[in-house]
Amino acid sequence: MRVYVCFKLLGMLLMMFSLSMLTPLIVDVVYHEYVYLAFIVAFLITVITGFALWYPFRNYHYELRTRDGFFVVTFLWVVLSMFGAIPLWLNQYTHIGFTDAAFESVSGITTTGATVLTHLSDLPRSILYYRQQLHFFGGMGIIVLAVAIMPILGIGGMQLYRAEVVGPLKTSKFKPRIAQTAKSLWLIYLGLTVACMLSYWACGMSFFDALGESFATVATGGFSMHEASFAFYKSPAIEVVAIIFMILGSCNFALHFYFLSSRKLSTYWRDYELIVFLRIVLLATMVISLYMIIGYHYSIVHNPFHVLFTVVSLASTTGFTTVDFNQWPTFVPVLLMIIAMVGGCGGSTSGGIKVIRYLMVKEQGRREIKQLIHPNAILSIKDGGGSQFPDKVLQSIWGFFSVYLFLFCFLILLLLATGMNLRTAFGALVVCIANTGASIGDVAHGFSHLQSSEKWLLIFAMFLGRLEIFTILVLLSPSYWRR
Repeated sequence: MRVYVCFKLLGMLLMMFSLSMLTPLIVDVVYHEYVYLAFIVAFLITVITGFALWYPFRNYHYELRTRDGFFVVTFLWVVLSMFGAIPLWLNQYTHIGFTDAAFESVSGITTTGATVLTHLSDLPRSILYYRQQLHFFGGMGIIVLAVAIMPILGIGGMQLYRAEVVGPLKTSKFKPRIAQTAKSLWLIYLGLTVACMLSYWACGMSFFDALGESFATVATGGFSMHEASFAFYKSPAIEVVAIIFMILGSCNFALHFYFLSSRKLSTYWRDYELIVFLRIVLLATMVISLYMIIGYHYSIVHNPFHVLFTVVSLASTTGFTTVDFNQWPTFVPVLLMIIAMVGGCGGSTSGGIKVIRYLMVKEQGRREIKQLIHPNAILSIKDGGGSQFPDKVLQSIWGFFSVYLFLFCFLILLLLATGMNLRTAFGALVVCIANTGASIGDVAHGFSHLQSSEKWLLIFAMFLGRLEIFTILVLLSPSYWRR
């Protein structure tokens, strides 16, 4: 591994990230809140550290190798999250230690949305804006943004793109002109965010709330400007806007790219993964609604948006809430947690395992059954659109599921060992490893009461989920460090 190349790149990206600590100063000035000192100190610490990493190696110009890409991606997310915690830690309003600040920062950048902060209405708007902004930068991927500008810096970006972009078919959608692709993805992401913000504003949100909530919606993050989340607004129109943009955030961004190129809505309807995702949402909505109406006569379903909103929020791994679904019959919140683990489409801002992986496993199971009936047949695995899955991808899917299941069970046991009850441990781990904000059990209303050891375990789970496990595990492998 070329340490000097990695340090040079980490330093440059850290200096770039430090600029994000200056934008809350605009909010601070507009609302006369005088919280600027925490952001200025955080900016100086971050930019000086970045400069110290970059300056000694500024004259090295080498292409990144695949090994370097895994190192930079993993350490960039970790380092940026730790430096991103500084403003939350230093200001005099949040009253939290570094562990809580790190948890909040990691949750923001990984677009998890789990929070340790309480009484959000009492916090300065600059702090609220800053945590929403963490979602914005984490949503499309800081790495994808970096890849877009790497030709200017004289550094290749394909290795970073492969290590960071989510989904099993991450390299099949866009192979040539990777930097141009990254720019296009960020423009689409920015366009969706602006459209979401304007839609919220038109539906009655204040401009400030609309800006902050749009950051979280398109990024499928989950942080809200208010402690009651979207229940605060009491507006079906706002809920409809949120549903639309949460679904758009859960789509493979390649579909948005192709739609803008072709101007044909059929781009979306021809995508088998998206169709299956929408079927999951509709089926879960119907099952939960009927279960609660027939079995429990719940009046909450008289508002048709509550169940649909909750299902879309969990399926997209956003985590906004309009009701406390933790109080619903046990079957419902557990089902919602399972849906959150499935997640959205590959190549989207959503978390979870991704629908495409489940489709591959289902099709492979079907092939094995057919193979038992017809032992001599040569059978291939195709998706609903007729595209054939390469065997190499199928092997990686089984490897992913095996490692995912092992780590999930292992982390559950560690959380239980700290004294957590099973429902809370399950809910907390699903939220963090699937990067969705809403949970069940004792963490349904926040994570502030957890022990420090539990929070660091969940921080690790958030990184595992955001980087899809293998990116981190590669660095933990002894063979990675051998020459």
